Amino acid sequence: MPVLAAGATFAALIWVYLLTGHGGYWRTDQRLPRVGGACGDGHARWPSVVAVVPARDEAAILPLTLPALLAQDYAGPFEVVLVDDGSSDGTAEVAATLAGRDRAGAAFRVVRGQQRPAGWAGKVWAMEQGVRAAGQSDYLLFIDADIALEQGTLTALVEAAALGRRDLVSQMALLRAQTAWERILVPAFVYFFAQLYPFRRVNRPGGRTVGAAGGCMLVRRQVLADASGMQRIRGALIDDVALGRLLKRPPVGARCWLGFSTDVVSRRPYPRLGELWQMVTRSAYYQLRCSPLLLAGTIVGLLWLYLLPPVAALAGLIGAAAGGGSPAWWCAGAGLAGWLVMAATYLPVLRLYRLSPLRAASLPLIALVYAVMTLDSARQHQVGRGGAWKGRVASPAGTAGPAATADAAVTADAAVTADAAVTADAAAGPAASSPRRAQRQGAVNDDP
Repeated sequence: MPVLAAGATFAALIWVYLLTGHGGYWRTDQRLPRVGGACGDGHARWPSVVAVVPARDEAAILPLTLPALLAQDYAGPFEVVLVDDGSSDGTAEVAATLAGRDRAGAAFRVVRGQQRPAGWAGKVWAMEQGVRAAGQSDYLLFIDADIALEQGTLTALVEAAALGRRDLVSQMALLRAQTAWERILVPAFVYFFAQLYPFRRVNRPGGRTVGAAGGCMLVRRQVLADASGMQRIRGALIDDVALGRLLKRPPVGARCWLGFSTDVVSRRPYPRLGELWQMVTRSAYYQLRCSPLLLAGTIVGLLWLYLLPPVAALAGLIGAAAGGGSPAWWCAGAGLAGWLVMAATYLPVLRLYRLSPLRAASLPLIALVYAVMTLDSARQHQVGRGGAWKGRVASPAGTAGPAATADAAVTADAAVTADAAVTADAAAGPAASSPRRAQRQGAVNDDP
């Protein structure tokens, strides 16, 4: 009992640190900055934006998302480029049909994806083809095919970037949480992601913490070009964090921002456990640089920090009831304290997803599920199915592959620290405008 009590006490102290320090990762108040001044006040023009949509077998989801992107009421030149990444379900045809229904919307075109060169991850290669098709636009909006934008989101993104002098602005999409498994696992996915990449630290100019949310990323095109473009992260399976690191770290030193949003919404359903399992396992082991040592440290850290507190609390209470005396009460108190603080840090994310705060007490069990997912991600890698997504496999069995190598550089500042041992399971997530926009007046100051 004394050993268990000591371990629970140490875990409780770590949870106090995570609550009071660690960049306030558990808070959900990092929202899109509202920059002082109004767009169009005495400036020359609004910057041009090209939205790049990598799409592989997305015919079913595009009717729920593409119309909202095309209908963005942005005052500047805006074009949407959808890169059909070898789809077999008529993605390109569905996209063209949807675009044809909105003649007043953004300019639109489909780029047929070319064969993926050796060493390129599938999505990054699609993004690269979109960049090439975008030409000399001022900004690139990388947006996943399952993301729907509320009206005005593009304008708000551009204002935050241009007026706020930021080079990368990304928003964590509000993921779907409707089915039982989605409500159990999706908020925890977001929680673990924020724990691994505390948003406040990401947003600190000159800070070492890097991160981005790949579903919605607005990037200054010239800054991306100065960083040698997507070529530098060509093998990255976790492309968003790789891009954030590429831009924020020297020699580029770009200003980056990452935050939460309820205006950027993912429409992709995960009705069964299997779909959520695949979402996490495809990249969890890559987040750990395909390292057995980091995998072992992560699993031990998860079991200790998440499972030990409730186990110690229950064991202590049972021991105290049986007359165990002060050691049992000490064990119970330390376990309950750690469990309580842990649950408190989970409340804001539950509130974001409009779920009952009573779910916070179940975080230890959810963490156990993520630990098993992480182990299964390593197993899949070893049998040659690592990073499997829509018929593609990232690397053969027994090799790290280019994706793992790139992601190793991305996460080196976090994955080998104690924080990574706590949270590594987060691996869990234009030149022309429409006639309607051409008549609008106003501008955004886009000078560096």
